[in-house]
Amino acid sequence: MIVLGTQAHGATKRRPITVMEATFYKGEWMESGDDPTLSPTAFLIEQPPNYTLLPHFHRQNQFQLFVEGSGSIGRAALGAVTVHYAGAYTGYGPLLSGADGIKYFTIRAVLESGFTAVAEAKEKMVRGPKRHANSVPVPPLSGPALAALTRIEALTLIEPEDGMGAQLTRLPPGAPLHPEALRGSEGQFLFVTAGTLQHGGVTLGRWENLFLSAGDAALPLRAGPGGAEVVAMHIPFKDAAYA
Repeated sequence: MIVLGTQAHGATKRRPITVMEATFYKGEWMESGDDPTLSPTAFLIEQPPNYTLLPHFHRQNQFQLFVEGSGSIGRAALGAVTVHYAGAYTGYGPLLSGADGIKYFTIRAVLESGFTAVAEAKEKMVRGPKRHANSVPVPPLSGPALAALTRIEALTLIEPEDGMGAQLTRLPPGAPLHPEALRGSEGQFLFVTAGTLQHGGVTLGRWENLFLSAGDAALPLRAGPGGAEVVAMHIPFKDAAYA
């Protein structure tokens, strides 16, 4: 399965949502139905300034990609670009936004809506392994710096383990990208954080993305004329304890 997430789609689906009496904005950049086993989604959350989102958990494995603004999650600093992973039924937070707010994508291989606050719904927590990981912020390269690259640069954001991991790849203009599947992963999400990425006849710009399920071969991927910076997030299968 290959699914694209685009800014145009996100703009048509952007809407205000109320979270604990505060107004957030949510834009659905990637949608693929509601299949209970594989329905990749990616939506952009715009959290208002100086707001504390209380600790909570979800029923599905998820990544969050922080792309603009500043804040913190627990004791870890957030900024562009930071990757956060929380496994199913793993509580995390609080998530605090800075003076300019913070924007982040929530990314899952299986559709889910809403969240469960840890303090209010401990009875809904299911026993099983808990998993959490966070990268340090890595600011995107500027346009001129990206265009001046002469070789591919790769940086590990979250060490790969048991089907989960995250990497950042910087590509010189026109360089190919060959996504490699991570053993034990359900698939990978590729997000453009700077420059452009060519996917067949489609050009993906800043924050646009695609999902590639394990075992599927992507169409040729290649950096655009100004180079590309791409974050790959490999999402593992949900543990059998939560089936």
